[in-house]
Amino acid sequence: MLAGILAVAAACGAVAAPQAAAGPRGSEPVYDFAQAVRETAWVDIGLDGDGDGRPDRVAADIIRPKEPAAQGKKVPVIMDASPYYSCCGRGNESELKTYDSAGRPVGFPLYYDNFFVPRGYAVVLVDLAGTNKSRGCTDVGGPSDVNSARKVVDWLNGRANGYTTATGSARTNATWSTGAVGMIGKSYDGTIANGVAATGVDGLKTIVPIGAISSWYDYYRSDGANLRQGSPAGLAQTVSQRNGGQNCSAANRKLTAGATANGDYNAFWLDRDHVQSASKVKASVLASHGLGDLNVKTINFGQWWEALNVERKLWLTQAGHVDPFDYRRSAWVDTLHKWFDHYLLGVDNGIEKTPGASVEREPDVWVDQAAWPAGSAVTLRPAAGGTPGVGTLGTTAGTGTASFTDSSGQSSNSWAARPTETASGRLLFSTGALAKDLHVSGTAKVTVTATPSTSTARLSAILVDYGPATIRNHTGPKEGIKNELTQSCWGASAPGNDACYLNTSTDAVSVGLNIISRGWADLANHRSLSQESPLTPGQPYTMTFRLASTDHVVPQGHQLALIIGGTDGSFISGPAQYPKITVDLGKTSLALPVAGAGPSAVPAPLPAAPAQLAPATVSGLERG
Repeated sequence: MLAGILAVAAACGAVAAPQAAAGPRGSEPVYDFAQAVRETAWVDIGLDGDGDGRPDRVAADIIRPKEPAAQGKKVPVIMDASPYYSCCGRGNESELKTYDSAGRPVGFPLYYDNFFVPRGYAVVLVDLAGTNKSRGCTDVGGPSDVNSARKVVDWLNGRANGYTTATGSARTNATWSTGAVGMIGKSYDGTIANGVAATGVDGLKTIVPIGAISSWYDYYRSDGANLRQGSPAGLAQTVSQRNGGQNCSAANRKLTAGATANGDYNAFWLDRDHVQSASKVKASVLASHGLGDLNVKTINFGQWWEALNVERKLWLTQAGHVDPFDYRRSAWVDTLHKWFDHYLLGVDNGIEKTPGASVEREPDVWVDQAAWPAGSAVTLRPAAGGTPGVGTLGTTAGTGTASFTDSSGQSSNSWAARPTETASGRLLFSTGALAKDLHVSGTAKVTVTATPSTSTARLSAILVDYGPATIRNHTGPKEGIKNELTQSCWGASAPGNDACYLNTSTDAVSVGLNIISRGWADLANHRSLSQESPLTPGQPYTMTFRLASTDHVVPQGHQLALIIGGTDGSFISGPAQYPKITVDLGKTSLALPVAGAGPSAVPAPLPAAPAQLAPATVSGLERG
């Protein structure tokens, strides 16, 4: 595949004879990229987010092959709707849109245009309302964001009004479009794809969300606890810094008021919860997520995936918040090519019959499995051991209680670092050395019965694989990849818009432990995420909360441990008063999703002080 693509790049100035783009083997690069039509349409989204008395229009920058329109043929559309085209950039090299002196789009970030336009696709890059050239204000996952892309899908299907300028009255129609749209995007962009799909809009045939959010509550909150992710209003201000000068202060105040500080789930978050509308999704889904993603945490792909009832395929990498183009480039482009050919051009290439999930087990070692999750839950229970605060994890319920004292400055990394020792801020329970591999696949839940000494309390739970391993360095500078000095080219180029990107390689690290899942909660939300219940010191409360979705094999001889603590300060904010928390071991359990039988183990000591990953970095910006 790579050799063919490089050949395309080398011949990017050549003009191919016009013909049907989709042949027996799929779409071929037969159209002249240098002569492609480049234009902008402004689409009315029917809202007035900036309060200027006029309906907001979003800018859709379009690049499409010239030849099909001249032959009376129409083309399908690949769309990436983003707030990052002028503020932060897209991809590993942070590309921005560029324009010529007349305002015509020249530089289209990423390789989608270079690769797919010569193959008979249009590529449409949409500025979300309030960003770059679009009018209005971004609302971080709300109606303005979703309508920014949904209305462009409508326009491409002849159901919405488009204009040649941001404020004028001259109309433009997408007469060149077949109406078949595939949305793609990483991070915020992929989140918009999820949101548009959840409206059930006609014409959206497929989506490709990469490291995407499915519920903005689960980006900024975790079962009542506030995650250290900044705020919706802060993100809105970041992405709108280079807009057309709209005053979005009123819109930002609404964001601040809606995202209440107490961590409760409310109407604001419901408006931004695409999982609740997953039953409306008609588009097929090709999703990718990093199992080491500590920005858009994996609960976002897990809950979305399990709520869908459409044709779908999933890639899971050990990396963090990284695009497949940068960790498995050739295979990804080949998969994406076949996916769009099948769902947008109707090519019968069998892509929909391939295994449902592709998972990276070791750096650059991938396995296919029929589906995700691959198993069902088994119940494991903690029990006290010979060392205070260090016990066992098995199928037999423990008795009695164990306590820890919460305080500031604690973290999941420090809790895991010395597993044989008593630690004041956490409890640790281990399986012992596993007699065979244990495949954990799905979303774990922990139920904790806890008695706090104060009226405010946080809970954290983490799963740790103890044993030597080499993994992608997902907490490293580029979250599991490294940039090389060489480039490879993926399609055709034109002045101001080349198809060549830095090659990447794997950044791997040897570890003695691997934190495979984390979860956090506010004990005051033990009854409901929508309303806190006051805590009475000295009274026990039972709460069940989720850990991050995962797919991980704990090898034979390794040990799996459950750690229960208070405030994991690397990820959540602490309570008003830090409590001592007493855990009722007989009423505490872990629902662990496993493929096959549950863990069988033999007694074995934990390593005294295994190597650990560097502390995780949590950004306040929903990084691209």
